[in-house]
Amino acid sequence: MKRIFLSFILVTTVIICKAQTVDEVIAKYVEAMGGREKLNSIQSLHFVGITTMQNGNEVTTEIWKENNKLYRRESNFGMGSMKILITPEGGWQTNFRSGGSFEAMQEQMLRNQRYEMETTVPFFDYAAKGHKAELDGKETIDGKETWKIILKTKDDRKLTYYIDVATNYITRLSYKGRGRGGAGGAGGEEVDVVVTYSNYNKTTDGYIFPFTQTTSGGFGGSMTFEKIEVNPKIDGKLYKAE
Repeated sequence: MKRIFLSFILVTTVIICKAQTVDEVIAKYVEAMGGREKLNSIQSLHFVGITTMQNGNEVTTEIWKENNKLYRRESNFGMGSMKILITPEGGWQTNFRSGGSFEAMQEQMLRNQRYEMETTVPFFDYAAKGHKAELDGKETIDGKETWKIILKTKDDRKLTYYIDVATNYITRLSYKGRGRGGAGGAGGEEVDVVVTYSNYNKTTDGYIFPFTQTTSGGFGGSMTFEKIEVNPKIDGKLYKAE
């Protein structure tokens, strides 16, 4: 009788796990982040972060986003800077070898980064955005159980998100990126990039963000955001490749 009962429990557990859908996992994430209305209200963002590189150097980075209209990233290395600009009209990046002037991105690089214009995580309302998402079971990371979501963007970029079962926050993102070797990392060999998110806190207006993200692969380093502004007015000159 005891063996039958244990078998019943095991089968029931398997059924419950299989019954969990990607949309249910995403719904829990949305609730943890303040709800659908809160996420939908994010139309622009401004980040200021300090990254400590693997070699010990510090890099100051500013990021501006307007939903589906702008992604601009400027990183100051002290002895130089790197800028990336993406708008619906195209993508550009600065090139150290040409004196820091903007050059058009290669088409594949632009396709890989176009989703960066989104002001919410790409799997939020993924179908409406033209993306596809699937739940790929669970995985234990650093002793914590996570849901694994595989997202394929409308530009055919594959992103794998790991969501903590206990908190429903994103703890990790992995994807294929480019290592050192070309302008802005565009010409290096393909590498596995892993971004770990931590230090979740609320801004003064009640939006939740991870204030620390640590990257391994690619250029690597740990970035801590000193400022996160939600719905700031963005200067028009930032939309231009200059």
